[in-house]
Amino acid sequence: MPEQRAATALGRPLRVGILTHSVNPRGGVVHTLELAHALHDAGHAVTVMAPALPGQAMFRPVRCELNLLPVHPAAEVTAAGDLFGAVSTRIHAFERHLERLLAHRDFDVLHAQDPIGANALATMRDRGLIEGFVRTVHHLDTFDDPRLMVRQRRGFEAASQVLCVSQLWRDVLRRDHGIDAALVHNGVDYRRYTPHRDASDARTVARYGLRGGVDAPVLISVGGIEARKNTVRLLDAFIALRARRPNAQWVIAGGASLLNHDACVAEFIARIADSGLTIGPDKDIVLTGTVPDDQMPALYRAADVLAMPSLCEGFGLVVLEALACGTPTVVSAIAPFTEHLSDADCCWCDPHDVQSMADAIHRALAPDRAAALADHTPEVCLRHSWSASAARHVALYRTHAARTQHCAALRA
Repeated sequence: MPEQRAATALGRPLRVGILTHSVNPRGGVVHTLELAHALHDAGHAVTVMAPALPGQAMFRPVRCELNLLPVHPAAEVTAAGDLFGAVSTRIHAFERHLERLLAHRDFDVLHAQDPIGANALATMRDRGLIEGFVRTVHHLDTFDDPRLMVRQRRGFEAASQVLCVSQLWRDVLRRDHGIDAALVHNGVDYRRYTPHRDASDARTVARYGLRGGVDAPVLISVGGIEARKNTVRLLDAFIALRARRPNAQWVIAGGASLLNHDACVAEFIARIADSGLTIGPDKDIVLTGTVPDDQMPALYRAADVLAMPSLCEGFGLVVLEALACGTPTVVSAIAPFTEHLSDADCCWCDPHDVQSMADAIHRALAPDRAAALADHTPEVCLRHSWSASAARHVALYRTHAARTQHCAALRA
């Protein structure tokens, strides 16, 4: 059969282009780079593409080819003013770049990690410049602007192959949109994320003014202040925890996002003002902003507990990163976490119940939780390697590429 012959022809290394919406350390961007590196290490030719403002660089060194697509500051509309405008600007940047690139480059697979890249690829397909594309759905958002909902839907409905990082979102796509997506888990680099301390640990502790110790445990959450991350309710849980651990400190890392989280931030700041807690290095709550990538393992190790009581996640990659660094975790007892984590991996909490969250953090601070992680990489981390994720991607890529080549041959 022609499709089988095409699949055999694609036994060679693949030429893969992966599109991501940003150069900042958000989950989908981390996924992009880890997948790209694992594919590159396996011998495939990988090109990562991302929009960037003047002076911006990818948050982490990239071992494969990297195309940064210029987004002019005058054209970039911030999320606080017009998210649809910001999204449109980045889609158009992808479209301009792809039109030039595809005039002289062939890819076996073009793979979008979010609706921005996917909408650009959908336009390339509609114009006949590509035969199809792959899209990973990490999670779906709900937007007030119906134009954004249309673009989000187009980003996966136009794809030739849809992937999901959890069964939760695979079920949502099948139930609500009639799309049969393939399951491809995230991974974790347990050579990078390790419990073994190095010279960066002391510098990271000093930089952020972290206390630490039995009497002053450090709680960390990653992703900034967002409603989806349940940050305001976690603040109430932290206040409840301090009734038992009055010197506890909370570090909130990250937060770079295209989305507008001003309302959540305002509520969070107002709640802090009412509580009497202090913000800043060596204070009760430390807001780090974007953390230099090479400091994240040390920041995990400096914490006594990672708290991730999220209301909505695609997979929850930071939980595996923290576990690989030997840091106990508190996680919402909901999917997708319940798909791949066990009682041995985390302390479960009800993300809608402040006391449940505070109790789970208190349990996670028990010395036996950290001791169990001190001497070996948790099995859940070993199960979820990026090399395994890349191998699964390659199998799906080959099927997708063979199918699109067959369709192109029929059209010729």
